[in-house]
Amino acid sequence: MKYCFLSFAIFILAFNSDNLDCFQNEKVNELELKSFQFEGIKKIEGIKKKSIIALKFCKEQKMNEDFCILIDMSLHSGKKRFYVWDFKKDTIISSCLVAHGCGQNPWSGDYSKDSPKFSNVDGSHLSSLGKYKIGQRGSSDWGIKLKFFLYGLEASNSNAFKRTIVFHSWEAVSDSEVFPNGTPEGWGCPTVSNNTLKILDPMLSTVSKNVLMWIYY
Repeated sequence: MKYCFLSFAIFILAFNSDNLDCFQNEKVNELELKSFQFEGIKKIEGIKKKSIIALKFCKEQKMNEDFCILIDMSLHSGKKRFYVWDFKKDTIISSCLVAHGCGQNPWSGDYSKDSPKFSNVDGSHLSSLGKYKIGQRGSSDWGIKLKFFLYGLEASNSNAFKRTIVFHSWEAVSDSEVFPNGTPEGWGCPTVSNNTLKILDPMLSTVSKNVLMWIYY
């Protein structure tokens, strides 16, 4: 009788312990989900604020008022941080990975995936922050063999054209997020995947007014 009672007690303790573990795991998953959702909301709110400033700038500079490109370099390079913002729909219509400059680190690595540096100096191999006017389409040795010239509109990126900082694609850039790894780093150009540029090419090639690209941190 004592043996039966002891066995039953052990069973109850084990059952409750398993339930407690499940409950704790559910709580952890719930907290992770809420944290993820909160981060997502904060990111959208941040992009929304930038889009308002961007639209005002585009109106003042007589640039394209249909859409712009926003690049948030404060995000890990293995996450999507390149956004096509539709001014008319007031939302993101596309997002993708984008490379930044390697600086003194080896080319094509991801050494500064979460801590990029920026410069406007020729030969720095770093990306430049600021607003750009996306210019004419040209041929490239990289990716799908086309590029768009970039013209820096601020003191922080005024040497972009002189530095041959252009918008192009590169087969090393993935179509999907690679976090916790980073996107391979080049010499300062905002570089996207081949498939991404195939989608953006007709959008950028058919506009009557220059499109804004804003790289910020």
